Amino acid sequence: MARVWITLCLIIFGLSSCSHTYYIVRHAEKANQESNMSSDVPLAAAGTQRAEALREILKHKKLGYVFSTNTIRTRSTAQPTADFFHLAIETYGPRPDSAFIALLRSKKKNTLVVGHSNTVDDLVNMLCGRKQIPGDLPDTEYNKLFIVKKKGKKLTFAESTIYP
Repeated sequence: MARVWITLCLIIFGLSSCSHTYYIVRHAEKANQESNMSSDVPLAAAGTQRAEALREILKHKKLGYVFSTNTIRTRSTAQPTADFFHLAIETYGPRPDSAFIALLRSKKKNTLVVGHSNTVDDLVNMLCGRKQIPGDLPDTEYNKLFIVKKKGKKLTFAESTIYP
């Protein structure tokens, strides 16, 4: 009987460890580009507050990975959450490609990915293997958190929520 119980516990543990979640966001509000600035602008004050709010939303999600493109605004959006979990921000290219999606799919822990208005839809759609988000986000939209759940080999678009 003990052997059956141990086997059952191992199966349940194995099944539960095969599921995790991807949290995908656009960078927070960026500062206005001044004539003396490069196109790689930092976050505005509202963006800094939103990055902190993102950390608060995700602080109970046991993240194992944080990914960001290599821009000031995406890294600054990811940094509070990465700091909270004591994680390094891993950088990916300006547009998600099949190699990056394969890397994400290979991860076995909850993951935050910070992108841009014209890449968040690509990230979600490529992860899920089908169109879930019809197109690029409006340039003024910074408050959506897209959630993709992985259970076994199946990836499902769970929801899109508004965060403060």
